[in-house]
Amino acid sequence: MQTTFTDKQLQDPAIQRSNEILRNCVHCGFCTATCPTYQVLGDELDSPRGRIYLIKDMLENERVPDEKTVRHIDRCLSCLACMTTCPSGVHYMHLVDHAREYIEKTYKRPFSDRALRWILARILPYPMRFRWALIGAKLGRPFRSLMPDARLKAMLDMAPKYIPPVSRNDDPQSFAPKGAKTKRVALMTGCAQKALNTDINDATIRLLTRLGCEVVVASGAGCCGALTHHMGKTNESHASAAANIRAWVREMDGDGLDAIVINTSGCGTTVKDYGHMFRNDAMAADAARVSALAMDISELLVQLDIPAGDNKDMVVAYHAACSLQHGQKITSHPKSLLKSAGFTVLEPADSHLCCGSAGTYNLMQPEISSQLKQRKVRTLETKNPDVIAAGNIGCMMQIGSGTATPVVHTVELLDWAFGGPEPRALRERMDDVPRLS
Repeated sequence: MQTTFTDKQLQDPAIQRSNEILRNCVHCGFCTATCPTYQVLGDELDSPRGRIYLIKDMLENERVPDEKTVRHIDRCLSCLACMTTCPSGVHYMHLVDHAREYIEKTYKRPFSDRALRWILARILPYPMRFRWALIGAKLGRPFRSLMPDARLKAMLDMAPKYIPPVSRNDDPQSFAPKGAKTKRVALMTGCAQKALNTDINDATIRLLTRLGCEVVVASGAGCCGALTHHMGKTNESHASAAANIRAWVREMDGDGLDAIVINTSGCGTTVKDYGHMFRNDAMAADAARVSALAMDISELLVQLDIPAGDNKDMVVAYHAACSLQHGQKITSHPKSLLKSAGFTVLEPADSHLCCGSAGTYNLMQPEISSQLKQRKVRTLETKNPDVIAAGNIGCMMQIGSGTATPVVHTVELLDWAFGGPEPRALRERMDDVPRLS
């Protein structure tokens, strides 16, 4: 794609990077075939190619974006399926991130939009605030029909029936390995996940220590910054990321780390991009070190000596989170680990398509999100699974709200297969106790 940025504009590192990305695009349209919003809406401007044209025009002309441009960019899930499909290597993620930052700085949204985004940015990244918000939403659910805005209804719907107590395993500390130590790893405990489902981190710690890893929860680490990053709130997202970088570098320079383990794939995609986010910052070197050590839990597990498991006589429908398969290019590890553990693993049709969760997308674009959820649930249920496994808490909550089939994290099944407790969702099904919804 030909661009016409001026020499002065190209002095801005963000414009320079976007210019490189735009010039790689050859207008082929392969991205439209795998874009969820284009599949649902059928509008070229709701495809990556269409959004690229809008972003190019906005940035080149230094134009204050209009409502139409903002609407189509807001509808992007950042699922990154287009990056998997693109034959030209267009790094759409960095381009749309820049566009969102530009919009946040130059466009005045309607009051209701500004208020919603302000609330989400100040609640979701903070586990205790989020926990109280979930309790409030649970109490407010009977009044759902009175809510005038579909987004407010979506916020009430997000609250699970069961809100777990705080897990002290998420506090800063170190967990000794069972037996000889093979690795020392930092576990990112996250933010929203700690309020919605504490079993995931607990299962991760049990499994890794059983496999010889010392697991460290670093003091000062918290939200990865993804939630605010995808809203274009760069200062807030970088502040969260910087806190993590400092916390993990202290561990790296202290007793050392072999990996920074992440069991929420949306966070993993962002942490692995810290090197790019801070490339022009004084923290650039440390950010790059952190990104280089970041691993999805499945990446670490395939490096460890895990014995083969007995046949579990259980069919697992594996949902590939977009941030894992498209953002991190991890496609086979979770499935091979589950199969090795003794599970029968099936994958649904159109597994490349997003479930519609996408961070805060299901709260800010509930209509589109609902359509994508229904499609994803249909394809998963067609496999008649005993359980659905995923590697991202957002996907788990989204899919779980649309199916009676238990939904668990991949690491919960692996922990169970090798000596841990049965996942809560499976126990609730067996005991006929209401599940998370």
